[in-house]
Amino acid sequence: MPEGHSIHRLARQFQDVFAGRMLEVSSPQGRFAAGAAVLDRHELLEATAHGKQLFLRFDHGMVLHVHLGLYGAWNFGGDESFSGASSIGAPRRIGERETFARDAGPDAGSPAMGYAGPPPPAGAVRVRLVSGNGWADLRGATTCAAITEAEAAAVVARLGPDPLHNRTGDREEFIRRLLRRKTAVGLLLMDQAVVAGIGNIYRAEVLFRQRVDPWTPGSSLSTETAGRLWDDTVAAMSDGVCAGRIVTTPAALWSGVNAGVLDDEAHFVYKRQGQPCRRCGEAVGVAEVGGRKLYWCPGCQN
Repeated sequence: MPEGHSIHRLARQFQDVFAGRMLEVSSPQGRFAAGAAVLDRHELLEATAHGKQLFLRFDHGMVLHVHLGLYGAWNFGGDESFSGASSIGAPRRIGERETFARDAGPDAGSPAMGYAGPPPPAGAVRVRLVSGNGWADLRGATTCAAITEAEAAAVVARLGPDPLHNRTGDREEFIRRLLRRKTAVGLLLMDQAVVAGIGNIYRAEVLFRQRVDPWTPGSSLSTETAGRLWDDTVAAMSDGVCAGRIVTTPAALWSGVNAGVLDDEAHFVYKRQGQPCRRCGEAVGVAEVGGRKLYWCPGCQN
């Protein structure tokens, strides 16, 4: 499932490319036809993200609310004024790296191929947004709904603080929510009502970087440890927003500056079960926790 950094990158891209423009909204697949009719031919005012939730706000007080889930992804294209990724989302399908217009091929409607409007819809396009200079297609999302501002506010109210907002009081609120629960911290970090935006990769990597046993009850953590988890999550996810992928290891562990960071060098423990820990050499472990695989080092995190 795309983690919070990807959704913030989506909000940024929508803001850069489509904000202030009237959008034609349709549902080629048909499942979002009624919602598309509500949003069609209105101006996009603002794109925002909170955790894994994307909100596109229009000039008549309605909001397109999208949660990508496991398989959702947005594809983009446009004229020479379009910039940014041509696909964001669905790590299981396109990999953790985003794809960009220059790599996307002739079907992307990319500037490099000469823009002649959006291509014919391919596959189950839930919603298509079209402006005078570009387009965006959504496929496979768990949530795609036209809602009111009040309903959007209610969605956010059910969520914990977002490390990528890191507003005044968010750190303290995260600590409070973490320390009041006896649930294992490895589960709490995936609870969107505790903290919004963390997924399986950030959960594993931040716990490792802070040497925290994933099975420690939240109520057993010190305020200092909980604060360090928040601070490191803010740093790690902010790096993800900048890079467009999750890299939690330092450059010293990479092959070299010119080679960049390879996929198997990007993480300390995530999907490295059975391999030696980069810090202590003990075999990285994996366990099923809350229906998801948790990766950790039994040597460093005890």
